[in-house]
Amino acid sequence: MAKLFVDMDKYSEGEGPPIVAAFHSALKDLVRKKVDESGGNWREFVFGKAETMITAADIAAVERKVLDSGYRYQCSASISLTERPDAYKPLAGAGSTPANFSFEHADAIVVAADATDREQRGQGDNVVKHPVNVTGIARYYHSANDVMRSLTEGVPPDTIAVIEDSGGTLTAPILEQFKAVICAGGTVRSHLGILTREYGLPCLMNAKVSGIYEGDLVELEVTGHAKTTEAYQQGKEMSVRIWKHIKPN
Repeated sequence: MAKLFVDMDKYSEGEGPPIVAAFHSALKDLVRKKVDESGGNWREFVFGKAETMITAADIAAVERKVLDSGYRYQCSASISLTERPDAYKPLAGAGSTPANFSFEHADAIVVAADATDREQRGQGDNVVKHPVNVTGIARYYHSANDVMRSLTEGVPPDTIAVIEDSGGTLTAPILEQFKAVICAGGTVRSHLGILTREYGLPCLMNAKVSGIYEGDLVELEVTGHAKTTEAYQQGKEMSVRIWKHIKPN
């Protein structure tokens, strides 16, 4: 049986989560099979026959085996669920009207209102530490239609964008017009995290929120420490809070 580089990688830190391990195992088995079929060695395979012997259909078959087991991806953008509903878990709140939609994350920390009428409605990973917290109006951006509307009508003042797309492509045309960003996916090193840092925009990545609706007045604790690479690697919690300002009775 063919030996791969990963079989001899003494610096490996493991495969990661079970789904990553499952994909890696299946792909390694596929590559070993193809190397053996090629009749050559690893170097000859990589620089010769690999591009023709490993096909898109082979990779699709690996994914199909995973999906047939019942596993479904967690979408980081609603477009994923729209295009491949068979491959993704349903998005909480999908089908709601914009006025009553809210991300509902099971791990969102919710705390009753404090003396200043701030109710904690979740937490996220701070991209950059800022001197003061940022307060603004929550507005959801799910699709290209939402972005196009803001391109033609303008982004409303004080908008804190609440989005799923950690890649940054969806909101790139209007990103600099936001006051801040709450992103339900990614990490501080995702493309969106990098873009907001370059624009000087307060941003929370990997946000877990509940009960934040279109038009709510929200506050981000961006005076907290920015989450570090080491914290991700060590599983260290460094999240900062997201509050909703409620109207007193």
